[in-house]
Amino acid sequence: MTHESSLVLVPGLLCDEDLWFDQIKSLSNVTKISMADTLSDDSIIEMAARLLANAPAEFALAGLSMGGYIALEVMRQAPERVTRLALLSTNAEQDDAEKSRIRRGLIALAEKGKFKGVSPRLLPMLLHESRLNDAVLCDRVAKMAARVGKDCFVRQQKAIMSRSDSRKNLHSIKVPTMVVCGREDLLTNLRQHQDIAKAIPSAELHVLDLCGHLPTMERPQEVTSLFRSWLLR
Repeated sequence: MTHESSLVLVPGLLCDEDLWFDQIKSLSNVTKISMADTLSDDSIIEMAARLLANAPAEFALAGLSMGGYIALEVMRQAPERVTRLALLSTNAEQDDAEKSRIRRGLIALAEKGKFKGVSPRLLPMLLHESRLNDAVLCDRVAKMAARVGKDCFVRQQKAIMSRSDSRKNLHSIKVPTMVVCGREDLLTNLRQHQDIAKAIPSAELHVLDLCGHLPTMERPQEVTSLFRSWLLR
């Protein structure tokens, strides 16, 4: 049995609970797991507030990609309620002009009725090249995006574009923190994770080889093992 009674998991953009399928299956016997709602709000601040309104008084917190942005916002709003933190495939910086331009283009396409979720064209941005012929994994990623759908995609992209820069808050995070990234992640790179791990006093960085942006699905057993150790730290 772990030290933690509750763990809140926060999915990324175009993701739902299937992102964490293996972790939920393997860790449910050691901690009570709940999923944050990332589909109902227009800003990262509101998503974090909703998470806090629905979470236990104290809990461990893990977020991937956009989920990491939400987790860092939770650490601003109510750090005293979080007992430990895991940040996966994320970064603490705001979007630069180029990233915002790309997001606006994707929003415009979606609003014109050209939302394709995660199409085969986008999979190489999310998954390591060695997994692109894994039909089951690619299908799971595409189906998650389809379930989230166009309207939530647009909301999430706008929320991400307007998020705060979290770098100035990292040094104040005092709980045991795990930072996880795929070495070949094309969306949030190794340097961004190294910067987070250096800035948080209690952070440990774990880099997974032959892994892209979705380590919970690409390297499920390794990630679950890291989670187990982190919950016991």
